[in-house]
Amino acid sequence: MANLIFGQVVETASAGNGGGALASANGGAVSVGDIGSGGNAGSVIGVGDTIGDVAVSGGSSANATNLGIAANGGTAIADASGGDNNVAFVS
Repeated sequence: MANLIFGQVVETASAGNGGGALASANGGAVSVGDIGSGGNAGSVIGVGDTIGDVAVSGGSSANATNLGIAANGGTAIADASGGDNNVAFVS
């Protein structure tokens, strides 16, 4: 490639390159160990000796466990090295 700079012709040599390079940093897999969720046992009711009709209600019990797990990709590195034995030319 010839360029005209300040009245002088400047020749530029070009050599092959490695082409395009793509890189991605996908999250990948996450391994999570045991998750403790409060150890709730529900309702515990003790009823002693009774005579006649007996009604026992344990009520209701709820326990919520919220998890926030992320698999961040980290750093992606791409390389498009030109390699060896490239030919340089001037046009």
